[in-house]
Amino acid sequence: MKKVNGHEIISLFEQWSPKRFAEDWDPVGLHIGQLNRQVEKVLVTLDVNEDVIDEAIEAGANLIIAHHPPIFRPMKHIWTDTPQGRMVEKCIKYDISVYAAHTNLDVASGGVNDLLADKLGLNHLEVMEVTHSDPLYKLAVFCPVEQADELRAALTKAGAGAIGDYAGCSFTSTGIGRFLPQDGADPFIGEIGKMEQVEEERIEVVLPGPLRQKVLKAMLDAHPYEEPAYDFFVLDQRTDAYGLGRVGTIKEPAKLDDFADYVKEALDVPALRIVGDGNKIVKKVAVLGGSGSKYIHSAKRKGADVFVTGDIDFHTAQDAEAMGLSIIDPGHHVEKVMIAGVALKMEQLCKESGYEVTFIQSVIDTEPFRFI
Repeated sequence: MKKVNGHEIISLFEQWSPKRFAEDWDPVGLHIGQLNRQVEKVLVTLDVNEDVIDEAIEAGANLIIAHHPPIFRPMKHIWTDTPQGRMVEKCIKYDISVYAAHTNLDVASGGVNDLLADKLGLNHLEVMEVTHSDPLYKLAVFCPVEQADELRAALTKAGAGAIGDYAGCSFTSTGIGRFLPQDGADPFIGEIGKMEQVEEERIEVVLPGPLRQKVLKAMLDAHPYEEPAYDFFVLDQRTDAYGLGRVGTIKEPAKLDDFADYVKEALDVPALRIVGDGNKIVKKVAVLGGSGSKYIHSAKRKGADVFVTGDIDFHTAQDAEAMGLSIIDPGHHVEKVMIAGVALKMEQLCKESGYEVTFIQSVIDTEPFRFI
């Protein structure tokens, strides 16, 4: 196991939950401090407040990964006699950096919404509101026949040629490559000033857009030629769709009120609000962590019988009732499922990379509401 800095940890995190998944208005990323220093312990939390920072200090953590951005709106001043100013001051004083992953973590596979869907026991999941899909590319590269297998292996290792449940997919055709090395060249094959003919393979592989630079680097590193010939083509096909919310089915149809009792227990909340006839039979469920008022139409279009989400306002509840969509509102704080989810995921990713770092799950309750 090797020591690791903040950049290396967040690089792994962003491969799983990239910032490009975030909504345009969402200030994700590094909020306080720096990443260019060694990190031994990381605290994972839903929110950041002074109690959470004190928890990090006591645990010896010098990096916090949070879901809700602690600086959501730009700060015009840092007054250290205010709660937010004291929080920033304490982070700087104790060398604690704070990184926020908000709507990108909602969208990511295995992120907040998948964790909630898992808690509710939903099956046959699909994305409720698609927000992202990346273009597929095709790389065509020409290589001497003798080195083609080695190049294909390097491309596969970089992630190219993955189609569905298959890896290492490629197509090969053969032909004759011609080139004339000139003064200053350092040819792998051939001589300066002499036209060369080489039996070559044209290797074609597909890859998702985000892997383009990684695959290009792997190809250039593995290719025997000083100046390899290659092309990237943008394809009409797209990668898997990513987005907000999940829709799935429960194992057995249930009455709305009975399912609400199950949601209350599964998401560990003291109370929840319900819209709809308690005797209505529900089978298909939409779930969205956080505030879901804007997405009732998306849930309805997906055929959901009930929408589990937080922060439903009065008029949205009326609209949902009128369109025949039941709602279960367990509150915003159910996103706390990300604490264990992120800690376990990052432990796995860091272990696979050989990083020596500990992830701590915050135990501070940041729910602002009390129920009586």
